[in-house]
Amino acid sequence: MAKQLLGEVKFQAPGGQATPAPPVGTSLGRFGINLGQFVQQFNDRTGDANGMPIPVVVRVYNDKSFEFETKSPPAATLLKKAAEIAKGSGVPNKEKVGTVTKSQVDDIVKMKMQDLNARNPEHARKIIEGTARSMGLLVED
Repeated sequence: MAKQLLGEVKFQAPGGQATPAPPVGTSLGRFGINLGQFVQQFNDRTGDANGMPIPVVVRVYNDKSFEFETKSPPAATLLKKAAEIAKGSGVPNKEKVGTVTKSQVDDIVKMKMQDLNARNPEHARKIIEGTARSMGLLVED
């Protein structure tokens, strides 16, 4: 008999540093799966992220087994790291908080291309540049 899907949960956890505490415990605890096993597998797969938030989609089955898929870090997090700022601007159209270069944007596009809803890299670049502008970042050549 095939496994039956009990549920699918989406959340973000720090890459390589997840613990059974929230958000992992609160999201997956209701399904009764082994949280330690999930945390171990997640940390092994995302060890190179060094605490950067990693979106994850977990599918839990009726026999308490699970499978999960990790995504690339959020564009805003990658842009903050590239611009070396702590947070974006509260008033992005008036107050600029930093700059990113087109080469940094291209690096982010390469990382996120499989997770973006874009036809081609040029379209993906426009998505990332729009996110940068909405955070109060200038995109320079």
